[in-house]
Amino acid sequence: MPSAADRRQLSRSLPPLAEEDAACIERFLDAAWAERGLSRATLSAYRADLQGLARWLRAAGRPALAQARREDLFANLAMRAEAGYTPRSTARLLSCLRAYFAHALRSGMRRDDPCALLQPPTLPRLLPKALSEAQVAALLAAPDVTTPIGLRDRAMLELMYAAGLRVSELVGLPATALNLRQGVLRVTGKGGRERLVPLGEESRHWLERYLRDARAPLLASARQPSTVQALFVEADGDAPSRQAFWGLVKRCAVMAGIDPAKISPHGLRHSFATHLLNHGADLRALQMLLGHSSLTTTQIYTLVARDRLRNLHAQHHPRA
Repeated sequence: MPSAADRRQLSRSLPPLAEEDAACIERFLDAAWAERGLSRATLSAYRADLQGLARWLRAAGRPALAQARREDLFANLAMRAEAGYTPRSTARLLSCLRAYFAHALRSGMRRDDPCALLQPPTLPRLLPKALSEAQVAALLAAPDVTTPIGLRDRAMLELMYAAGLRVSELVGLPATALNLRQGVLRVTGKGGRERLVPLGEESRHWLERYLRDARAPLLASARQPSTVQALFVEADGDAPSRQAFWGLVKRCAVMAGIDPAKISPHGLRHSFATHLLNHGADLRALQMLLGHSSLTTTQIYTLVARDRLRNLHAQHHPRA
């Protein structure tokens, strides 16, 4: 099976994107954003998938993306299987193609849907990986809170775990989303859906300290600090990127004695959900706190909680 390096080399060897394909892709993305309110991360993933397919079609001497036939898509899927692409990435591509060609049908660009008979690959059911409560406590205590940047890092980690936020939600929070007096946070999630998440005493404490002692010093070198809207900031006034927060979690994991390969920023969201269920939270309430549009998505956490209860039973019951 070709390696990841081989797949990157294959991508680099493809011809540049044709102007016709680029224009069609951008029109679709504009419509997807306006009609479905897709996040920037989803739009970026769609753009990369469609551009990669369009370049491959051009290299193979096949029709442009807008005129692609079912056999062209089958050929691309066969190539992906031989090249060792994961089933999850192929399923994401098919989801993107369904949306793209559905838009083409609605707008009159096509009269048929070449995705109609394409079946997504079977995906393994991956359970969320949560940290133990002791591991979370060690992770949150890792930043050096005697410095402004460490105080900001502690506040970010505390809020991530206290509110079960997605990484994009955390780094994109405006300062106006936080109401410390009422102890709530207004979060704009996927599809532009808003939800109110209550804050615990611990996260409120660290947010208050960050706002009082760290945010202004961090903004001291910003050009116009009074116009900065982000809740969490870097020294230049910009919000931290998702990649920067990923690096923060990895560094704190090392300091906390946690294998950094077994933790991700999303792991704090999983830990939030799992720990709530372990302590008796209602599944419907958890759905609202996580911002899931469907209860089916939230139900995956019941399997994690069930495994935890089974382990506790096996460990402590006299006849286990």
